[in-house]
Amino acid sequence: MFGMIKNSLFGNTEETEYKLLSSETKDGVSFEVRRYDAAKYAAVSSEGRTFDQVTGELVRKLLMYIGGSNEQGEAMGTAAPIIINVYPRNDGVLSRRLIVGIRIPTIYQQSPPTPTDEAIRIEERPGMTVYALQFGGFAGESEYRAEALRLTRTLGETAPFQRKQYFCCSYDPPLKPYGRRNEVWFLQEEP
Repeated sequence: MFGMIKNSLFGNTEETEYKLLSSETKDGVSFEVRRYDAAKYAAVSSEGRTFDQVTGELVRKLLMYIGGSNEQGEAMGTAAPIIINVYPRNDGVLSRRLIVGIRIPTIYQQSPPTPTDEAIRIEERPGMTVYALQFGGFAGESEYRAEALRLTRTLGETAPFQRKQYFCCSYDPPLKPYGRRNEVWFLQEEP
């Protein structure tokens, strides 16, 4: 636990790099289109509990892992954002299934430390193009859902993005009181 706290307070934070394809504004809503390269992520999943009930627990597991709770005892620094894959129902409410992931910092991409928590898996995620909408404040399920609805309306019904899942992203440690950065990402469908 101390390693996780030390790592998040004093460790280096590596923000996931991307290529900005465009910055757009429609109906007063600004969003970006970004391209992310393939990378390895530490991920943990949950089914049966709501977003707000389980995200804190899953994020702590990942922060413990990158903070040194791994077979090598390696504190890797922190990475941002924490990405939560969610699966909305037709009415917009999130299903009780989600996956929380954090990108393995660059210097560990080739050979990530082995998790000691059996719930954590290392996965290779493919490159992706996303529509990204940024917003501030503390974000839980209702805030992410509201921003996802705003981005859906802005992009319109014909925009080529996946509607069966989206990503809720958080860039800040939980104790940061202001100036917080959150994003909703929609995965662009490849032609």
